[in-house]
Amino acid sequence: MFTKFWQNHNVATAILTVLRVWLGYHWLTAGWGKITGGFGTEGFLNNAVSLATGEHPAVAGWWAAFLENFAIPNAGLFDVLIPYGEFLVGLGLLLGALTRSAAFFGLVMNMAFLLSGTVSTNPTMLIVSVLILVAGHNAGKIGVDGLFLRNFVETRVLHRSPNRQIAS
Repeated sequence: MFTKFWQNHNVATAILTVLRVWLGYHWLTAGWGKITGGFGTEGFLNNAVSLATGEHPAVAGWWAAFLENFAIPNAGLFDVLIPYGEFLVGLGLLLGALTRSAAFFGLVMNMAFLLSGTVSTNPTMLIVSVLILVAGHNAGKIGVDGLFLRNFVETRVLHRSPNRQIAS
């Protein structure tokens, strides 16, 4: 019942559009700020590794090992991926274009930030991303995805041959 509501109901479409635009705005502005203001991950990554020690570590040991052995040596790559990833996720969500893909990659970034010990708005953004993924096509119905789907369905219906039989 919960899933059917989010996937099929017009009220859910309206709610999802507002949530999608809100989430997209946050991703887009975060990414744009990093692109135009300069961004470096090394300090953030080193801090996350330091949070993996002590009696109650905020970062899991396995995640700290990943950061130390992969992310920090490749910080230059992450200096590019994070700002442009945030910007593109935001753009996709704002426009309702590749909505589920944008929500998925936003969710991946939120999880990475949470695993690195940063709470901030990440849990809220993660929950909204999950809701968009659960809603499926209904989340992008008012957007580019919806236009594409309507045009695709119309094209398929209009160009279908009436004498064409489906093989059994």
